[in-house]
Amino acid sequence: MIIAIDGPAGAGKSTVAKLLAKQLGFLYIDTGAMYRALTLKALNKGISVSDTQAIIKLAANSTINLINNRDGTIKVTLDGIDVTQDIRQLRITQFVSDIAKIKEVRQIMVELQRKLGSQGNTVLDGLDIGTVVFPNADKKFYIDADFKERVLRRHKESLGLGQNTTFESVSKDLSNRDTIDSNRSVAPLKKADDAIYVDTTNLSIEEVIDKLLRLVNG
Repeated sequence: MIIAIDGPAGAGKSTVAKLLAKQLGFLYIDTGAMYRALTLKALNKGISVSDTQAIIKLAANSTINLINNRDGTIKVTLDGIDVTQDIRQLRITQFVSDIAKIKEVRQIMVELQRKLGSQGNTVLDGLDIGTVVFPNADKKFYIDADFKERVLRRHKESLGLGQNTTFESVSKDLSNRDTIDSNRSVAPLKKADDAIYVDTTNLSIEEVIDKLLRLVNG
């Protein structure tokens, strides 16, 4: 079974997908982490996110892997190096959408995501899982929350990672990311016609998981 979870940044889809996979005993694939890893490599090499050809070449010559740990967490490796924590830096969040919108980069990543997702029972989250990566997924969910709540969650996450940031800066970054993700020419963020919409604004993580489990098993 393949479960596709899409939604805007800060809606909690990665947390939900990870916990849902753990509850079901499925493989979890954080597709956003793959784009973050590539963004990290580009920034570390001093490559501008606007240098499309250099980014495409970088993507074609990078090895990104996702490893599910027994405790439900996921380890992200880039060219054999653990970058799980590094990809959560604020500088990565600021530029990942610029790289993820490049058509050729998405083609490379989608091929890898399909390969990983076809290994067995899998939960994948991202922005185009149910529309592009696995349009025939067995279950599709679109996880959302109102903008202020998404900013609060992302700000809390940033502080938890020790990042010195403000609510205002997070709000600006998230608004910019929403614009890029929703208006890019290739695989823009949108709800698949057959996806179940889940508003998590006033729900706890536990309540969201319980709801999705009922829908999956129902």
